[in-house]
Parts: sequence; structure tokens; C-alpha cells
Amino acid sequence: MSFLRTFFVFALIALTTACNPFAPKLDNSVSSAQFGDPHSIDGYFQAFKYAYEFKDTTLYGSLIAPDFIFSYRDYTLGIDVQWGRDDDMRSTAGLFNGVQVLALLWGDILDSSGSPTSFNVTRTFSLDVTFNEGDIEHVDGRAVFRLERATFSYPWKAKTWQDESNY
Repeated sequence: MSFLRTFFVFALIALTTACNPFAPKLDNSVSSAQFGDPHSIDGYFQAFKYAYEFKDTTLYGSLIAPDFIFSYRDYTLGIDVQWGRDDDMRSTAGLFNGVQVLALLWGDILDSSGSPTSFNVTRTFSLDVTFNEGDIEHVDGRAVFRLERATFSYPWKAKTWQDESNY
């Protein structure tokens, strides 16, 4: 009888420790589609927006190609500036860490053309950069993206991004 009682006690302990009554249930109602699915052009830009607004360098990094090139016009110096993926990731991480809030609003698509594996998109954007409560920068402009993917089943990644903003 003592062996049977000990067995049931251990079985009861094993069953109750495998189930934590205080642990919250996993919420499966939030899907990645709510944060943008880069398998479509619209989903790509939605994911890009969320990467900026959540200041998520992991998500942002998944949206740019290994051979990515960012470029912009430095109006002060009167020159075009460009850098690759590594510099862009450092710059973007610095931006994400150095601000309180980023609010990105994608505007109209001004031009778009391409194929199932390469697509050019020019669209307007508005970006509010909140450094602190009294220091908010507003940037308007156009972004010219070249998106690429290996096959139709792969997500889009930016090969190039040319920033044509007022900043």
C-alpha cells in the first residue's frame, strides 16, 4: 500500500508541475500579418513602418538585402552620399536608440514597375522624429526603393533605398 501511495503522490506532483496555473495563456490571435508580410509590396512597407515605429533592428535588418545600398543628397555639402548594409544597420540602430518616438506615414505611390522578383517603387513619406518632448523633427520626402527577391515565394528585401527628403 505504501508503494502505491508513493507512486500516486509522485504522479500527482509530475502532473501538476507540468501545468503552471499562474502562467498566462499564449495569445495566438496576434499574427505576423498584422505587422506586415514582406511577401507583398504593401506588406513590405507595412513591416518597414512597424520596424521604425517599434524601433526593431531585427525586423528592419530582415527587410534589407545583404548588398543593400542607402543613398541621399547632402544639400549642405552639395554631394550625393551612399553607404552599404553594415553602415546602414549601425546608423539605423543609432537612430532607434537615440529617439523616444518615430512615427512613419507612407503616402502615395508615385511610380512603380517591375516583375515578380524585382520591383521599383517611389512613394511619399512623412516621418516625425521625437528626440524629447521639446525636440521633434518633421521630415517629408520621397523614398525610391528597389525591392528584390530570389523567387515569388521569398519575401521582398530592399536592394537600394534613395532618400529624397527635406532633411
